[in-house]
Amino acid sequence: MLDISTGKIVRVIFLSREYGPDSHHLSDYISGLNEDEQVSLVALMWVGRETYSADELAEAKQTAREEATAPTEQYLSGIPGLAEYLEDGLDALGIDVADAEDHM
Repeated sequence: MLDISTGKIVRVIFLSREYGPDSHHLSDYISGLNEDEQVSLVALMWVGRETYSADELAEAKQTAREEATAPTEQYLSGIPGLAEYLEDGLDALGIDVADAEDHM
C-alpha cells in the first residue's frame, strides 16, 4: 500500500510534465512531502520502470527507505521519464488516475 494520496502523485506527474522533472516547482513540492510519502513516490517510480513488480511494492519501499543517500527531490529530478514511470506504476497497482487528473 502506498503512503501517499493519488492526488499528490497526480500533482507530481502534472508538475513534471508542465515544468520538467528538473524544475524547482517539482523539487519544492516533493521536498514538502513527508518521509513516508517520499518513500512511496520512489517505490512507485521503481514499479513503473519495472525495477520491482507491483507485488514487490513493500520491498521497494523498504529499499527506498534504506538506500536513500540524497534528498528525494534531487534523486527524482534526475529521471527524465518520471511522469510516465509514476503513471505506469499506478497502472501496475491497479489505481486509475483518470478521475484525479480530471480534477487537476
